[in-house]
Amino acid sequence: MIDSVEDRKKAHEAVFKKKEDIRFKAEARRNKLLGLWLAEAFGIIGEDADAYAKEVVIADLEEPGIEDVMRKVMADIERHGVDISDPQVRAKIDELDDVAFDQVCEEEGIEC
Repeated sequence: MIDSVEDRKKAHEAVFKKKEDIRFKAEARRNKLLGLWLAEAFGIIGEDADAYAKEVVIADLEEPGIEDVMRKVMADIERHGVDISDPQVRAKIDELDDVAFDQVCEEEGIEC
C-alpha cells in the first residue's frame, strides 16, 4: 500500500515537473519569437536578429511575469523609432504564446 502511494506521488511529481519544463521552454520560445518579430520591425537581420532575440529571452529572467520583457522591448521600440504600441506588443505576446506552446509540444513529441 505504501509503495503504491509513493509511486503515485512520484508519478504526480514527474507530470508536474514535465508541465513546468514545457511551460518554461514555451515562454522562452515565445520571447525568442517576439524578439525576432521586433528585430524585423527594427530592420535587424541575420545573426544580429538572433542576438537581439536572445536579449529578449534573457530579459524575462529578471522577474516573474512579462513586465520585465515589456520594459525592455518598449524601450527598444522607442529607441528605434518604430510605431508599435504597448497593446500591439501584448497582443503579439498572446498570439506567440500559442505558437510557442505548440512548437515546444511538437518538439517534445507530446500532445498538449
